[in-house]
Amino acid sequence: MNNTRSTDRKVIVVGGGIGGLAAALALARQGIRVELLEQAAQIGEIGAGIQLGANAFAALDALGVGDAARKRSVFTDYLVMMDALDATEVAKVDVGERYRQRFGNPYAVIHRADIHLSILEAVRDHPLIQFRTATTVCALEQDERGVSVIDQHGERHQGDAVIGCDGVKSAVRQALLGDEPRVTGHVVYRAVVDVADMPADLQINAPVVWAGPNCHLVHYPLRGGEQYNLVVTFHSREQEVWGVRDGSKEEVLSYFEGIHARPHQMLDRPTSWRRWATADRDPVAQWSFGRATLLGDAAHPMTQYLAQGACQALEDAVTLGAAVAETEGDFVAAFALYERARIPRTARVLYSAREMGRLYHAKGVERLVRNSLWVGRTQDQFYDALQWLHGWRAEDCLGGAR
Repeated sequence: MNNTRSTDRKVIVVGGGIGGLAAALALARQGIRVELLEQAAQIGEIGAGIQLGANAFAALDALGVGDAARKRSVFTDYLVMMDALDATEVAKVDVGERYRQRFGNPYAVIHRADIHLSILEAVRDHPLIQFRTATTVCALEQDERGVSVIDQHGERHQGDAVIGCDGVKSAVRQALLGDEPRVTGHVVYRAVVDVADMPADLQINAPVVWAGPNCHLVHYPLRGGEQYNLVVTFHSREQEVWGVRDGSKEEVLSYFEGIHARPHQMLDRPTSWRRWATADRDPVAQWSFGRATLLGDAAHPMTQYLAQGACQALEDAVTLGAAVAETEGDFVAAFALYERARIPRTARVLYSAREMGRLYHAKGVERLVRNSLWVGRTQDQFYDALQWLHGWRAEDCLGGAR
């Protein structure tokens, strides 16, 4: 048992994205001081829209920022899968009132910058959290007394523990595990278009997936319906290296020649695209080592096919905070408990996301099988299938890991 006061303890959080901010907030709300190190010159978030299932709102509520996120969200009516070749409906899930009654929270879409800001506001207001921007972590040392994180200037940042929330290319993970990400070969293009530029017949209050052979498209509204998020994914012909850069309309069009005119019309609308060559990692049996642990994409980077990357990072943060509280601030024990709770669940999400990507991109006979999978399924049956994922609750986050 640790008898020192909470404010005598300090945790270093590496990474100022959604997971890092949530982890910092989860710890500070317990009276633990946090030093947050972010390599960018300014705290912020790039990207476009993300989806938030009921499990994400359960986590946001546990962090005290659920209302702020709700005010910036667009609450959708359905989740829809369409066949991109013939424009027929494959599946449709009601995520309106029935979904809320089942899972206790809504389903929503939100601009990534808006969910980031909803957590950042609370972090900025918290006196126990200190920001350090333009700080790149280069090395990590630990012993039985604490940890030292060394930045690009050789400065040492000392604390009782460190949490790596620094994404797929995590420096903390590199220090702990030294493994390489798995480049998927799938390329994701993202763009945001104003509602005036969105085809009228695609202005639907739902995340709509157009599933095609080795490719798919997604669109949904953002910011009160003033904008639409567009995402296209394809299996690249090139040898990809994980990273982000500007994309070209010509490349996008070259991968979507065979799809139906209705989804195809979206491809001419963006004035600029950002191009992500995606990566994930095979799940590991351990990501906590002594006083160091990982969270979010640093721990379990996953493909986007279940729209759960940010949601799982939020769950991680809440569970980490609960584990620290459960162990009364013994960080070694807390990180081991957190890991036991999170590794099986995040691995299941990761594997499920890969399988959903296979369903999205089915071709030939596999496409016919996919299109028959959900014929006649009731909404309650859809909810039963989603229960393990969207039914997560903060009060049960440690589950059987104790």
